[in-house]
Amino acid sequence: MAVISTVPRGDVTANLNFFTAPADGEVPFNLVGDGHAPELARRNYGDDFHDVVIHDVRGRESDFNVNRDAFELVQGIPPSAETEFVDDDSIKKKYYPEVERLLLDKIPGADKIYIFDHTIRRSDPNASRAPVLRVHIDQTAASTEKRVRRYFPDEADELLKRRYRIVNVWRSLNKGPIEATPLALAASATLDEKDVTPISHRYADGYHGETAAVNYNPDQKFYYFSGMTPDERLLIECFDSDSLKPGSKTGGRTPHTAFTDPRTRPDAEGRESIEVRALVFGN
Repeated sequence: MAVISTVPRGDVTANLNFFTAPADGEVPFNLVGDGHAPELARRNYGDDFHDVVIHDVRGRESDFNVNRDAFELVQGIPPSAETEFVDDDSIKKKYYPEVERLLLDKIPGADKIYIFDHTIRRSDPNASRAPVLRVHIDQTAASTEKRVRRYFPDEADELLKRRYRIVNVWRSLNKGPIEATPLALAASATLDEKDVTPISHRYADGYHGETAAVNYNPDQKFYYFSGMTPDERLLIECFDSDSLKPGSKTGGRTPHTAFTDPRTRPDAEGRESIEVRALVFGN
């Protein structure tokens, strides 16, 4: 007897959350992590919801590559030496080397990798981090340069003369295909400069990073890979220094968001995932 899949497939129209600027004209910000005064607002900007067609690219995964499109799906990855994904030290010891090897193999010209953080997301009310239902970009040009200088103070000037990128390596932690809150990505080439707004990421210790919010533009084109499985890795480029070159057609940044697929069955297993972010140097 044939097994009927419960994974939603095919193009879908979903309601995505975009950016609305602060009404007072102030610089938009997020407060990140713990330690902030409880009376402070966690963010000062608003929501802007739009129905968007998200195209399922299953069956044509090879049409997209990270060098041209700023995202790429890598399939057929062997099981990880890390099996639990609950202990940060274990993840760094067992999973980080696998991510480093993948990036060296799959990012053209890459010869130096520095992994600087990871985030685990679980669709559970008690989880510390949940899937983000807001269109965003993980890094900006300014925050990428700042990270290079932060982690490589003595080498930064030379490293910044080379091609440098930040790549997010995203994978499912579910045992079977993802059913709920899959990840949508906007094609970098369909993103206009005016669509992107830097967001100050403020930590309690005084460190300021920067991400980017995305304004809605009907010309943006969104994609997803339905039913992602644990043997797949999604490479999401957050920034590529080649995009700064005069006349460059390298977008080098991928807006993305979790989304609620209206076809998802009510009792579907919640999505669990890990994203690992790395500086990638090369040529």
